[in-house]
Amino acid sequence: MVTLLLDSKRLEVALSATERALSFRREPVRVDRTHITKVQLVDDPWGWLRGVATPGTVIPRTIAMGRWRSAGGDDFVLVRRRRASVVIDLEGDPEFQRLVLTTRHGLALVQALRLEVEDEPVDVVSLTTTEVPVIRPARPTRAPARRPAQA
Repeated sequence: MVTLLLDSKRLEVALSATERALSFRREPVRVDRTHITKVQLVDDPWGWLRGVATPGTVIPRTIAMGRWRSAGGDDFVLVRRRRASVVIDLEGDPEFQRLVLTTRHGLALVQALRLEVEDEPVDVVSLTTTEVPVIRPARPTRAPARRPAQA
């Protein structure tokens, strides 16, 4: 399972030893928050893959990990089976145009990206499980019903 770390300036995709080996990547993927343009939650990530894995590991409908190159640019992919995933579109990032990540914390990531976070990297899940003040809009007041004037 991929670990997502978020601070006030960037999102980091921390990779396990197995994920590093299968994706042929030594370092975690780091993306500036300013480069994130859209985040989508998807049920089946396989339809979002574009291009070919170079370098990377692919077992169709089972696992896809690594850099995927296409005419649209390079994507970083960490997909396992048909599990819920998150698709992150990037603009201006020097390395990738899109991240496709299988994680059960996609909703937590979307919520965490909306929050102001600290400078220290924090796991996305712990950000959204702490109590966040919710500001509810005031309920509209109803004007009392008027009775028709009697003559």
